[in-house]
Amino acid sequence: MSRRIWAVLVVLVALLMVATPAEAIKRGQADDGAHPYVGQVVFYDPTGSDAQFSDPGAWLTCTGTLVSPTIVVTAGHCTFGTGSDGQATASGSGGNDVWISFAEAPDFSILAPETNFAPDDNAGRYQAWSAALNASAQWVRATAYPHPRYDPNSFVLHDLGVLRLSRPVTLSSYGRLPSLGLLDRLYAQDKQQPYTAVGYGLQAVGPNTAVGGKTRRRTDLRLVNLDGVLGVGKGIAAKFSDNASTGGTCLGDSGGPFFVAATSTLVAITSFSNGGTCSGTSGAYRLDQTDDLAFLATFGLYPQPR
Repeated sequence: MSRRIWAVLVVLVALLMVATPAEAIKRGQADDGAHPYVGQVVFYDPTGSDAQFSDPGAWLTCTGTLVSPTIVVTAGHCTFGTGSDGQATASGSGGNDVWISFAEAPDFSILAPETNFAPDDNAGRYQAWSAALNASAQWVRATAYPHPRYDPNSFVLHDLGVLRLSRPVTLSSYGRLPSLGLLDRLYAQDKQQPYTAVGYGLQAVGPNTAVGGKTRRRTDLRLVNLDGVLGVGKGIAAKFSDNASTGGTCLGDSGGPFFVAATSTLVAITSFSNGGTCSGTSGAYRLDQTDDLAFLATFGLYPQPR
């Protein structure tokens, strides 16, 4: 796994880029209201590390899709280990230190700057940031549930998670779940079928630079194959194109949707990419598999035909 990176984004990076054009999805375009049911996820991992603090605790961002008024589908690695009122859970599941905004440009200005806290006061930052998020009408608190077979040591194999919102979000439409084996059928019918990736991740990242990560963007990609990426996840992970003309996914897009283009049908979610610069292929975790649809059904969700 050393050549792969989780496509999560440390909130600190987003807060430091106040003078940088706010963009996401490499070489994509502004979503411009096309996917109002896709939101930016912020969560707190009490066991994580942050270079700005000497005590444990890290804030990270992902992307998720609202598929009912109270249920968001995202990545397993965006849900596993989420804290519960600032503390670690025994199982890594069921933490409530996660919030989501469906604004096209979520408001991070409510979070006090890192410099307001002493290096050993990560707990103080948690109290301040969680209180600000709770008080915001834009951000909705949730409880996080990773796939029951999720394993952080082999996360690509069951990289699916669900957020149950503390209050409903009413929209005119929501993301739709795939039917069993939908990607297999679509790929067999038309290998040029376009898919739309949506997310709030970075537009570009390098050893000393990071651009974007604060607005919802989208790009159209082509499904390359269903054989996994670099030999991992055959039949489970889908490989999508990533080149100069179509763009791809990056840090912070994790959990974000791959829709069948021009529809709201969610067939996969951003899981990982190759290399620290997000310049490799876009690795997605399929949702049209038996165990994933069964897991989603436990939240009152059922496969919906395209």
